[in-house]
Amino acid sequence: MLQDRLGLSERRACRYVGQYRSTQRCEPCVAADDGALRGRLREISRERPRWGYRRAHATLRQEGWEVNRKRVQRLWREEGLRVTLRRRKRQRLGVSTVPAKRLTAEQPNHVWAIDFQFDQTADGGILKLLHVVDEFTREALAIECRRRIDADTTVATLDRLVAQRGRAPQFVRCDNGPEFTANALRDWCRFSRAGSAYIEPGSPWQNAYVESFGSRIRDELLTVEIFSCLAEAQVMVEDWREDYNERRPHSALDMTPPAGFARAWRAHHGDALAASLRSPYGLTPRDGDTPNLQPDDTHRLSQQVDP
Repeated sequence: MLQDRLGLSERRACRYVGQYRSTQRCEPCVAADDGALRGRLREISRERPRWGYRRAHATLRQEGWEVNRKRVQRLWREEGLRVTLRRRKRQRLGVSTVPAKRLTAEQPNHVWAIDFQFDQTADGGILKLLHVVDEFTREALAIECRRRIDADTTVATLDRLVAQRGRAPQFVRCDNGPEFTANALRDWCRFSRAGSAYIEPGSPWQNAYVESFGSRIRDELLTVEIFSCLAEAQVMVEDWREDYNERRPHSALDMTPPAGFARAWRAHHGDALAASLRSPYGLTPRDGDTPNLQPDDTHRLSQQVDP
């Protein structure tokens, strides 16, 4: 630098910096295979991104390279090759049309809550249960019990419920499980013109009604009965659902069974009034419906979760 910028001679520059002239004239000795070795190390890093220089050195020795570990370590660092820190996998989240924590059911078929629950048969086989609950009437609309339930099975269950009840819900509340964030359910919501309300990850209290329902079926059926096979589990689960809707008193409905409460509410308010009520969160009304953004104050459903 002194010679290039200040025009000093080599002798004077070495005297100023206290360096021997012999070291200044010494040319670095570069190994003939240095370029090839660096290239091979870069290839190993691309092929094995979780490997360090020690495994790279072992691989080179297996391939016939006569190279020691320290040289591999030096070249590995000079090439900037390092094992990156593991990052937490990004969870796929569903897109909500309304925040789940602000949504409150105002009439039947306004909000359907869906969730999964697991159990097993006597032989150790897995049972997967899909719960669909109407948050206003607290009815158990469906309990699908199978060995395996994917997004297509979930959509088929919702289609069956829509055919039975004559209309789709205005909103579907669920968590961010892979069956609920799949394109199949998103397409069903779009074609049915149903809004989606995904709860925040790790916040089951935002889906409290179906979580409470799951605790009831766990306490009253799943922990009491031993299912010998899938068919027996399906029959007993459906019998329990029918008893839950028609005969079991619900504490949040003034000790009225959910199905009885739903019939009494429809008889009092009428189907036309129930169809005209809309959510105060701005969902576009269906064709032929008259939007009404004012909630019905004649009925105040308790927000108490069934203990």
